[in-house]
Amino acid sequence: MKISFCLITLNEEENLMRCLRSCADLADELVIVDSGSTDGTARIASEFGARFVHQDWLGYVEQKNKVLSLAQNEWVLSLDADEELSPALRKEILTLKQTTATGDVSGFSMPRCVLYEGRWIRHGDWYPDRLTRLFRRERVKFAGGRVHERLEISGAVTPLRGDLHHYSFRDAADHRARGDRYAKLWAQDKYEAGKTAGALSPVLHGAFRWLRGYVLKRGFLDGAQGWRIANISAREVALKYRLLRELNQRGLNM
Repeated sequence: MKISFCLITLNEEENLMRCLRSCADLADELVIVDSGSTDGTARIASEFGARFVHQDWLGYVEQKNKVLSLAQNEWVLSLDADEELSPALRKEILTLKQTTATGDVSGFSMPRCVLYEGRWIRHGDWYPDRLTRLFRRERVKFAGGRVHERLEISGAVTPLRGDLHHYSFRDAADHRARGDRYAKLWAQDKYEAGKTAGALSPVLHGAFRWLRGYVLKRGFLDGAQGWRIANISAREVALKYRLLRELNQRGLNM
């Protein structure tokens, strides 16, 4: 099995070295589509022999489909620059690379584990966060709205056990700021799709998110970090529905 490792980047100097160190020796090809980095991203990509292509920002969905279109191998492993392969996941991928028979499998999923304030989060809404990242290029496409793109795949998906490590947030303040940005984009997408939100939607959806993550999925086992994640996540969900309701009301008053 030959694998093209594919990434999209924008000013990822802080993360890219760690990401590529974890996977470059497994890659038969490294393809990076960059939307205009002004830091050391291009230099780091060059050090690892990556094919580095500029593409003005098209949105998450089209940017990721763009990098897939440039891959030359049947199999692709899609990574974000703030992720890395864990040692266990590296071993599984190496075993797959030495295998010529994959049957009719279209992809392989893997659990993603977030490092948050110095702690690996293994409960709540964030884990196992299983994602299909290794797949046959011709059987997939990315779809979705302005944020949180999803992979659409045709065929069977086999689970792997090793974690994909995710270094997503610098701290709780960064978590809140990104949550606010994502909530706004989500609300715009839903409004344009004709969705509505009732008066109680922000409270009810936010409360359910907190209960699910902290209690039902045992986020409390992640200590103080689990408490903060549950609170910030619930705040983001409540904000999504409040912003959607505001857009609904403006539309009615136009």
